[in-house]
Amino acid sequence: MLTVHAAPLVLPVGAAPVPGGAVLVDGDRIAAIGTYEDVVAAQPRARVRQWPGVITPGLRQWHGRWLLTRVYHPDPREADELGTEPIVGFECDDDSRWAGSVRRGLQRMLAHGTTHVGGGFPDGVRQAVTRSGLREVADAWRLAPPLTGGPDLDPFVEGIDLAGTVHGPLTVGGRADLAAFDVRDEAGLLAQGSGTCVATVLGGRLVYRRR
Repeated sequence: MLTVHAAPLVLPVGAAPVPGGAVLVDGDRIAAIGTYEDVVAAQPRARVRQWPGVITPGLRQWHGRWLLTRVYHPDPREADELGTEPIVGFECDDDSRWAGSVRRGLQRMLAHGTTHVGGGFPDGVRQAVTRSGLREVADAWRLAPPLTGGPDLDPFVEGIDLAGTVHGPLTVGGRADLAAFDVRDEAGLLAQGSGTCVATVLGGRLVYRRR
């Protein structure tokens, strides 16, 4: 099915921003990038999804292994005991409890616009990553905690610009891995971070939508 993802601003990275822009997705590929009017005129029967703010390529979280194997992501049912924020150094020998933490960590990455994640995972974690649809990026030197020293799911906390944080540019014919953020422009995204994500599209599938 053809789907148009539209926003007040599309930031393809590597190409000029497109005000009033849209990305046409056909299956797991990008079929067109342009103004909303032009894209919809060319494909009037495509499903349209309108997002606030900006559309960018999906983000790359280099510290995936650390965030999934060294950080515990509490279940909402554990909030009274553990709170809701990720916990470094959590002691637990319950494999099923850790498996739940990994699943929640992956879901929270998707909720931050992440489509690519630094890997080197143990087999059990790799299986969960594969099931989530996130694409593993091999880069062993990034297995350490974020430079902030904290378990932050926002790739922008290290002060890297958009071009250095996305998995790659949005290009016609490329994989449809993209995210939408409720900010005005790139400067707003860098300042407010990826917690402003309202939608994540992974291989053409809408895998996260803020409710």
